Amino acid sequence: MKSFILFASIIVACSSATSKNSETETMTYPKNIYEFNVPSIEGGTIDFSAFKGKKILVVNTASECGFTPQYDGLEKLYKEHRDKLVVVGFPANNFGGQEPGSNEEIQQFCKLRYGVTFPLAAKVDVVGENRHPLFKWLTSKQENGVMDASIEWNFTKFLLDENGKLLASFESSVVPNSEQILSYLK
Repeated sequence: MKSFILFASIIVACSSATSKNSETETMTYPKNIYEFNVPSIEGGTIDFSAFKGKKILVVNTASECGFTPQYDGLEKLYKEHRDKLVVVGFPANNFGGQEPGSNEEIQQFCKLRYGVTFPLAAKVDVVGENRHPLFKWLTSKQENGVMDASIEWNFTKFLLDENGKLLASFESSVVPNSEQILSYLK
């Protein structure tokens, strides 16, 4: 009888621990991007909840990269689909030192060279130990509940739906006007 009670106690303890772990895992991450606010390159804050009802394209950017001309395509995409899409750029100096400038220099470069009007966040880390929590959420299925993704270089893109849920990620070589991205906007 003692062994049965001991065995039953172990089963109850194990299933209780499993339940608690499952609950914790499902409750540890924000359910959508609307729970994030980030510093804006212009000062102030970019509040993602202001974009409810629109798709959001998050892009890590750099001013001295071979992919930098994608700013043109991102701006065009933003202007053409403004009623249903917001593009948010995140300058980052994580790859090849290709974003060495200050927030002011980056902002001036983007406006003067590419006419950028979509929101730009203040410079952040998108990979590594100091990566911004938003990018941890975007790249981890455990955090976002949808998929694991990696950021291999500048101009990696993440598309979120009108409810702030992650839909897809696109590597740097996928240009803003590609069918891969446009198919989500139809």
